[in-house]
Amino acid sequence: MRVASSLAIYLLFWVMSAFLVMPIGIRTHEEKGEPLVPGQSRSAPANFRPGKVVLRATLLSAVTFGLFYANLYYGWVSLADVSFVHPPASLASASY
Repeated sequence: MRVASSLAIYLLFWVMSAFLVMPIGIRTHEEKGEPLVPGQSRSAPANFRPGKVVLRATLLSAVTFGLFYANLYYGWVSLADVSFVHPPASLASASY
């Protein structure tokens, strides 16, 4: 796999990971017992920490990309293993 392709796929893993970890530990002002600023939404986070989100997303994406790359290299799960709707010809012709 080319470096640019690896970087692009890692970036996709990172963005997905960021959206997964973003709500972890977030509390609203109501949950923390803090007053709202006039005009502020009641659902706005009171303790958003972007540094923690970046760190958690980086760790999760590194692990998931590592598993993806290892699967690509070692071939643990192939297209034939997950193609249930239209199985490959070699599996379709096999008699069970």
